[in-house]
Amino acid sequence: MTIVEARKPDPKKFIKGATGDWEVVIGMEVHAQVTSQAKLFSGASTEFGNDPNANVSLVDAAMPGMLPVINEECVAQAIRTGLGLKAQINLKSVFDRKNYFYPDLPQGYQISQFKQPIVGEGIIILDMPDERVEVGVERLHLEQDAGKSLHDQHPTMSFVDLNRSGVALMEIVSKPDLRSADEAKAYLTKLRIILRYLGTCDGNMDQGSMRADVNVSVRRPGEGFGTRCEIKNVNSIRFVGQAIEYEARRQIAILEDGGSIDQETRLYDAVKGETRSMRSKEEAHDYRYFPDPDLLPLEFTQAYVDELAQHLPELPDDKKARFVADYGLTPYDADVLVAEKVSADFFESVAKGRDAKMAANWVINELFGRLNKEGLTIETSPVNAGQLGGIIDLIKEGTISGKIAKDLFEIIWTEGGEPAAVVEARGMKQVTDLGAIEAVVDQIIAANPDKVAQAKEKPTLLGWFVGQVMKESRGKANPQAVNDLLKAKIGIE
Repeated sequence: MTIVEARKPDPKKFIKGATGDWEVVIGMEVHAQVTSQAKLFSGASTEFGNDPNANVSLVDAAMPGMLPVINEECVAQAIRTGLGLKAQINLKSVFDRKNYFYPDLPQGYQISQFKQPIVGEGIIILDMPDERVEVGVERLHLEQDAGKSLHDQHPTMSFVDLNRSGVALMEIVSKPDLRSADEAKAYLTKLRIILRYLGTCDGNMDQGSMRADVNVSVRRPGEGFGTRCEIKNVNSIRFVGQAIEYEARRQIAILEDGGSIDQETRLYDAVKGETRSMRSKEEAHDYRYFPDPDLLPLEFTQAYVDELAQHLPELPDDKKARFVADYGLTPYDADVLVAEKVSADFFESVAKGRDAKMAANWVINELFGRLNKEGLTIETSPVNAGQLGGIIDLIKEGTISGKIAKDLFEIIWTEGGEPAAVVEARGMKQVTDLGAIEAVVDQIIAANPDKVAQAKEKPTLLGWFVGQVMKESRGKANPQAVNDLLKAKIGIE
């Protein structure tokens, strides 16, 4: 099959080698665990963290005579994901047996989909800093996960945990449309966001519920595809970037030295920051695929797909466009807010009936900044949307200044409480009495005649006077009133 490339070579993404420019070509196969209480072909639990072999049915253990029964929710989740990727939903698909031997694969084969997957071609849009990149999705198919071999439990033996055996996976295969480590990281990030919005995968890479196989090759600009190497089971977005950077350099060095690239499967060693050979890359015929005789073809109606489509949530691209159009946010701020559905929902709660740009500024800079510093999430934030909205209300109505608001935020963060009540109880209201402010202004001007003369020549020095008045009033003076009074009394236009 000839692959028609959608992208033109971009010199900005070329890697400089000893003998000239090289272009890296990347495709990804992402294994996303389906959010479901039961496995793909059995009723065993999918709960993470249980004791070894606690979540195992007779089907998962491949006991003789046990037949698989499809989990309808896993099918629905795959369709929802396909719809979220704007992909073709195939009303008929077939489950195949992918034959290979491994100790944690008790059946001796994996039930997967080969020639007829449940989801066909789709697309993911990446908003990179300097361009919009369209990455094609080749297919999404359902398959069952294997178990896990444990090699560190005993000095001379290995053990097998079948808790993951039979867990439903969606394998989402991209086209070779990615051209840099940054694009690959952005693709994986965007896919993870979409899955989380849809609720079809939790995206917890640290728990193994989302893993990436990364196919990397290099070529001279304008040439055909080079020989690719597949880096298996990379379990973090940061490691994906590091693995690509290392592998591309490794391949370039071999080619520039006159060698050739062996098509193989490799692993990424995060400690050493390098990839290493695992085995020669298998082709499809090596697995002896054939339709699973225990499972009928999977068929459903367009009406079933349409019903699922009607109940999809608003997806990140649509939400970002709405935030820009309806709230007047910058694309960057909207991107930050829609990165997690819970963050977007929090912002909308704060912004409702308020200045949306001010709400975005407080959510992104003050709240997110503090959450990151403390290692917390929106779900565990000590300041809720109502409290943050209350702080913004007090600023807008002139009860407190921006500086007092930051002090108030700190109090709410550490002690809790209702913002207006805290301001009243602690006497934090800003001073708007012009007479009281004028007295402080006169005092500062009288004590600094030399700076008054300098300010008349250099108006930017007015900021020094504002700072002194605010300091003297312990931050309670209305900043605009202070500014206006100083200009009038010093004689600055």
